[in-house]
Amino acid sequence: MILPIIGYGDPVLRKVGAEITPEHPNLKEIIANMYETMYNASGVGLAAPQVGLALRLFVMDTTPFSDDEDLGEAEQQKMKGFKRTFINAKMIKEDGEEWVFNEGCLSIPDVREDVYRNERITIEYCEEDFIVKTEVFDGLIARVIQHEYDHIEGILFTDKISSLKKRLIQKKLKNIIEGKTFQDYRMKFFGKKGR
Repeated sequence: MILPIIGYGDPVLRKVGAEITPEHPNLKEIIANMYETMYNASGVGLAAPQVGLALRLFVMDTTPFSDDEDLGEAEQQKMKGFKRTFINAKMIKEDGEEWVFNEGCLSIPDVREDVYRNERITIEYCEEDFIVKTEVFDGLIARVIQHEYDHIEGILFTDKISSLKKRLIQKKLKNIIEGKTFQDYRMKFFGKKGR
């Protein structure tokens, strides 16, 4: 089922996600719905708070980046078919040089800004089987994970830009809160009922 994506300004986007147990009600259905919602909105990642659930859960599929001609062939190959569910993720380490990339977010439509993030991460998480894994990721995969991980910590990419840039996008953010933005996917806005 395609769920409405929660727009900027809703308090759920600022909540730190709660841990999930294997007995969590309808977990498989929630995960399936999140993937369907992400694909419907042409996203590469989606966190539970973005569908109104303050849980430590996010999904991602970087396959759309495998066609990006700005990436090298090796990076394109890494993107192809990288599909993963992250449950109860815990960032262990972020290291390497910081690099900039122009990020956007399904909850903050029509806003894209350059964000600096570390090139490499070590993260502990479970997939749907609840077996704990610790893995190292780098490049664009690490960036998508960092972006989605921020969501389960109540952090948005707009928190990572300069105060000048924040002032410049204030009107756009206000429009999102009031539902004065149009996408080709369903959204729910804090300032008005979703369409």
